[in-house]
Amino acid sequence: MSFRKIGKFLVIVSVLALTTIFVHTPDLAPTTALAAGTVPTPDHVVIVIEENHSYELLNNGFTFKGYAEDLPSVGSTVCNSGDYARKHAPWVNFTNVPSNLSKPFSYFPTSYSNLPTVSFVIPNLQHDMHDGTVGQADNWLENNLDGYAQWAKTHNSLLILTWDEDDHSENNQIPTIFVGEMVQPGNYGQHIDHFDVLRTIEDMYGLSYLGQSANGTSITNIWK
Repeated sequence: MSFRKIGKFLVIVSVLALTTIFVHTPDLAPTTALAAGTVPTPDHVVIVIEENHSYELLNNGFTFKGYAEDLPSVGSTVCNSGDYARKHAPWVNFTNVPSNLSKPFSYFPTSYSNLPTVSFVIPNLQHDMHDGTVGQADNWLENNLDGYAQWAKTHNSLLILTWDEDDHSENNQIPTIFVGEMVQPGNYGQHIDHFDVLRTIEDMYGLSYLGQSANGTSITNIWK
């Protein structure tokens, strides 16, 4: 997605009184950067990563789940199924994260207080701007996650909306949007990357810094 084509599409990370949801539109390298602080290559192979923020959360008394649209079943490790692509779901590669925490998006709770501490939400290829249009992604987000987005604004919940890459027209510049009760609305021009976003989440939960997030900068100037 180009920085200029933002429209009203949202990709979400939620923090509910330190609860987090990632709704993302990514390939393996940038999603793994966001989830484990590392960039594997190539991005179409099955990899195993032991150090990751899902495990760090679980190991420190928090909870985690990954929700992927069109994942064929709980814990499935298939590479492709319909419009689902494993490369967009980094937690599947984490051998120390229980497979039953990998859920089809149909398991996403309608009572948002039942969300785990941290979640990833991954639309399918038609709804993440990868194969489909901006309009399709926009409609999916509104139909499936607007309720959560509105709830987050009054429940100490943070939504981080981000992409994996642009459409190759803006030197790989992407928007990253924070929405939540604790966010000061505005336009912020500072340069950030996925390692900085991971570092921010790690600082929120007091987690160890993974990979290149140790060299990242926590995002601090957007809070009320």
